[in-house]
Amino acid sequence: MAHPRATTITLTGEEREALERLARRRRTPHGLALRARIVLRASEGLTNLAIAAKYDTTRVTVAKWRSRFAEGRLDALYDEPRPGAPRLVTDDRVEEIVRRTLESKPRGATHWSTRMMAEAVGTSQSTVSRVWRAFGLQPHRVETFALSNDPQFIEKLRDIVGLYMNPPDNAVVLCLDEKSQIQALDRTQPMLPGLPGTPARKTPTYSRHGTTSLFAALDTATGRVIGECHRRHSAKEFLAFLRTIDREVPDELDVHVIMDNLSTHKTAAVKRWFARRPRFLPHYTPTYSSWLNLVERWFGLLEQRQLKRGSHRSTRALEAAIREFLAVTNEEPKPFVWTKSADSILENLRKYCEAIPDSGH
Repeated sequence: MAHPRATTITLTGEEREALERLARRRRTPHGLALRARIVLRASEGLTNLAIAAKYDTTRVTVAKWRSRFAEGRLDALYDEPRPGAPRLVTDDRVEEIVRRTLESKPRGATHWSTRMMAEAVGTSQSTVSRVWRAFGLQPHRVETFALSNDPQFIEKLRDIVGLYMNPPDNAVVLCLDEKSQIQALDRTQPMLPGLPGTPARKTPTYSRHGTTSLFAALDTATGRVIGECHRRHSAKEFLAFLRTIDREVPDELDVHVIMDNLSTHKTAAVKRWFARRPRFLPHYTPTYSSWLNLVERWFGLLEQRQLKRGSHRSTRALEAAIREFLAVTNEEPKPFVWTKSADSILENLRKYCEAIPDSGH
């Protein structure tokens, strides 16, 4: 069946300017911006079907707003008042709440609370809460970040990400690091088990029973971890761990070792050890870039699943718990899959730097 002929739209200069302003403005409601774009494309002679395909809508919707504009011009694009009580919170008030939240802070505080903002703008606390939820604002939350000042940051980033996303043949890629000074802590009172409606509880006080350091190397291809504990954390223990890796990795494989710039990783003895073993190829992460080392993710799992709620009355008990977690990991190892390319990481960092005043990057 043939469709009725679409209404011809001819715009004046003022109408075109107003429609383009509605289509561009960020604060324009999505529905109104779509209607403005529909009318603009209709004035260019596009068919209803072409406009619908361009804006992922239906031909019926396009025909509806084309006809309404032809009858009532610009005023016809706006929604008619709906039944019910009128809005008490105006767009200007919403804009003020958002602007103050992002661009200012209250006296005597580092961030706004709903009560302080409500008092400052003369509205209710629930109104502030609704506005914050609508715009995804959480001024009470803060996350950490650190920008690397390494002059070779880009080269090191591309080198390590390349190993993750395109590992070399006949080689193993190991992410190596130490979790140092892990404390053997024993709560001063027994932990209370969780019950329906009640979480488990532990005392804030504890007794210290010594420390240990875990040396770990994560195989990026398999997820298997080579690890051992030492009571001290020096170049001597680091060399002992490198010898353990040398014994466990088959001789026919090259070993790419990703590690940070800790002083124990760059002593003269360590450099001589690497020089005598050409199959070992060290790769150093940029400064302030521990997030590039995948073994840090495994350390997070160790902390979350075994150490955070553990109670250990001796260093030996703590080391036994760590070795148990190592054994469980290696029974069914699962690799961490790196998905971000070096280019996408650099693009995200560029956006961060542009958003930070006087970042110097």
